[in-house]
Amino acid sequence: MGIVSQEAILELQALMDSGLLSLFSFFLGTRNSTDPKISDFFHGYFHVMAVEEPLNITFQNVHQGFRAETLVRFLKAREWNVAKAHKMLVDCLHWRVQNTIDDILAKPIVPTELYGAVRDSQLIGMSGYSREGLPVFAIGVGLSTFDKASVHYYVQSHIQINEYRDCVILPSASKKHGRPITTCIKVLDMTGLKLSALSKIKLLTIISTIDDLNYPEKTNTYYIVNAPYIFSACWKVVKPLLQERTRKKIQVLPGCGRDELLKIMDIASLPHFCRKDGSGSSRNSENENCFSLDHPFHQQLYNYIKQQSLITEPAQPIKQGSFHVNLPEPAAEETEIAKSLESELQKFEKGNMLSKSTDGIKIDDD
Repeated sequence: MGIVSQEAILELQALMDSGLLSLFSFFLGTRNSTDPKISDFFHGYFHVMAVEEPLNITFQNVHQGFRAETLVRFLKAREWNVAKAHKMLVDCLHWRVQNTIDDILAKPIVPTELYGAVRDSQLIGMSGYSREGLPVFAIGVGLSTFDKASVHYYVQSHIQINEYRDCVILPSASKKHGRPITTCIKVLDMTGLKLSALSKIKLLTIISTIDDLNYPEKTNTYYIVNAPYIFSACWKVVKPLLQERTRKKIQVLPGCGRDELLKIMDIASLPHFCRKDGSGSSRNSENENCFSLDHPFHQQLYNYIKQQSLITEPAQPIKQGSFHVNLPEPAAEETEIAKSLESELQKFEKGNMLSKSTDGIKIDDD
């Protein structure tokens, strides 16, 4: 890491610490004063403390003891502009406090049948670890239907997996390897990607915006596998709209990606849809299919959330109903990408309709 980077980290660290430090210094210097203006200040001071303390607590939950690495993530997300990174991080902390994100791992989706329906229609799971110790998350982009629950349940489930990754999986991996592990690998399966993806763009944009604003730079590399032609057409449109640092993270692999992925992980950690060509996101055995509720990852996650619920509210029955999070307005970049995707998919659909309308037409030679 260069000198400029180190200076940026120190500057951002100073900004994060400056608020409470300046107030505390003033408190020490004026605690014995009888000036009524000072009395008024203390009312303001304790009000600020009431606001700052929840932010401090949620910041601890965000960094999990790895403050420097967390600051670097936000700096990278704002191209090393300290002022913008500071605003982004403070906005993230306010979002967490306002939406009680620190409590989301104690809010199970119940009944279990509903959670199972969410899992069947929002295909995501963890298949193992790379040889460097990074968690490997698998996402069934093409076959996720998002049609068995409300938007809020899908957003809740997504954030819960993010928080479980950040508060449980990554700290455990860091401890095991004796060094900070703060990012993961994602393998995106495009099997089954169809024109019906148009109906998912709004929800996917919401989820993507939540990640971009509040969980920046948590993915080391995105591997795209089993890509049909429709993906290739969309990728040509989307790729130029992505920031360079994001483009560098994305690798489109041939076929199911098995050979390339085995260079960075053992076969036991390979997602089920990468085991052989044409396997896609299909349901293999439940233990192999990391999307299934019966997979060890989802069993551990769901049991953890239920246990946390019993710890926080031991005398209360688990409440039904989704955990509502304020849905963010997509950034200009996200909106542009979504519009470009919609446009490309619509053109693709029109092309298909034209192709079908000309099927069977015989052109006679004169």
